[in-house]
Amino acid sequence: MDPVERLRTGFEKFKTEVYDQKPDLFEPLKAHQSPKYMVFACADSRVCPSVTLGLEPGEAFMVRNIAAMVPCYCKNKHTGVGSAIEYAVCALKVEVIVVIGHSRCGGIKALLNLKDGADDTFHFVEDWVRIGFPARKKVKDECSEMPFEDQCGVLEKEAVNVSLQNLSTYPFVKEGVANGTLKLVGGHYDFVSGKFDTWEL
Repeated sequence: MDPVERLRTGFEKFKTEVYDQKPDLFEPLKAHQSPKYMVFACADSRVCPSVTLGLEPGEAFMVRNIAAMVPCYCKNKHTGVGSAIEYAVCALKVEVIVVIGHSRCGGIKALLNLKDGADDTFHFVEDWVRIGFPARKKVKDECSEMPFEDQCGVLEKEAVNVSLQNLSTYPFVKEGVANGTLKLVGGHYDFVSGKFDTWEL
């Protein structure tokens, strides 16, 4: 099937089988959104959170990027991510921010493969995944005897922890956590074994 036609037929199927069948869900969404969750997930095509977690439209304000990274607060860099966090917390009043890593993540593999002093292969990827450098250092220090693939598995979760720590550098996130209106949760989806884990720092 033609790729563009695939999108058209996909929408028609959605409209007939979902949109037209659930007016109680979609009518209120025409006026406003009030999601409980903000979800950070990888852009990897195998790990769509709406599918894997059964999230309905309107339930989650979502950001997807390479390796589900959350950078530290900075008004001059990564403002796309910062503005999404600010809007979710301050305007939408989400109750939970979830950062989800996953098995066999290419961004995590790129992070673990970084070589000191070597030129970057991509324009953006290496610089972006360096957000997780503290997690990489921890894995290199503590898991150096493990095979590379096993190190990647550990790093997938440790990078989530770095992102959770980075979230706490945003003043409005820190305030929400402190007053109990906001919770930060880590997640890991293993699509090889069909397993999903969550934790809080």
